[in-house]
Amino acid sequence: MKIEGMAALVTGGGSGLGAATARALAAGGAKVALLDRNVGAVEEIAAEIGGAAFFCDVASAESAEAAVQKAADAHGAARILINCAGVAPARKVLNKAGTMPLDEFRQAIEVNLIGTFNLLRLFAAAASQLDPLETGERGVAINTASVAAYDGQIGQTAYAASKGGVVGLTLPAAREFAQFGIRVVTIAPGIFETAMLKGLPEAAQESLGAAVPFPPRLGRPEEYARLALHIIANEMLNGETIRLDGALRMAPR
Repeated sequence: MKIEGMAALVTGGGSGLGAATARALAAGGAKVALLDRNVGAVEEIAAEIGGAAFFCDVASAESAEAAVQKAADAHGAARILINCAGVAPARKVLNKAGTMPLDEFRQAIEVNLIGTFNLLRLFAAAASQLDPLETGERGVAINTASVAAYDGQIGQTAYAASKGGVVGLTLPAAREFAQFGIRVVTIAPGIFETAMLKGLPEAAQESLGAAVPFPPRLGRPEEYARLALHIIANEMLNGETIRLDGALRMAPR
C-alpha cells in the first residue's frame, strides 16, 4: 500500500515508537491522527507534523469510538492503524510486600491487549467498508507486542501475558480480515529508547544496550518506524509477528 494521501491512526502517538511512526507517516504524505491519553503530548506532535490530535483511552470502548470518529471526520476513514499505546508494569507475583495486586495485572491486560483489540475492531469495521485499492487492499493494521511475549523476565508476568495476547491474536485476525483485504501484522521490539529507558542513568542504558548481540545498543524509535512503513508497503506481509531486537534473547533477570 502506498502511504501518500492515506488516513492513518496512531495510538500512543505522544511519545516513543508512536511519535516516531507518526512523523514517518506524515513525511510520506499520510494524513495522521494521533490518539493518546496525554493530549498535550499528541497536540505538540500533531502541530509539528501537520496532523490531528485526539484524547483516547484505548481500553474504553466509548473513548476509542469517539476518537476514531473524530479522526474520520478530520481525515476520512483510516486505511492504516499503528497500535503503540501501552504500559510496562514491573512487579513480581510474589514479593516482600505480598502478592501482586490483581488490579495491576488487570491494567496491563486492559491497556496492552484489550486496548489493541479495541482499536483493531473499530479500524477494521470502518476500513472494510472502503473501496479496495488497486492492490485489493482496504487497510493494514500494525500492532506492537514485545520480545517479552516470548522470553519475559522475572517481574514481567503481567506485561508478558498482555503482549503474548497481542501475538496470539495476530494470525486469526489476519485470517478473518483477509476477505476484506485488510492485513494484520505485529512488531515485537526488543529494548528500545523510550521515555522510560531514557530516564535511567547513562551507565544503565549502556548496560542494557550491551546485552544486544548486534548492534550492541538500544533500538531507536526511528527503526521501529522504518519497519512499520515497510510493512505497509509490502502487501505480502500478513499474519506475522516480526521480532525487532538485534538477536536479543532476554535473560531471566
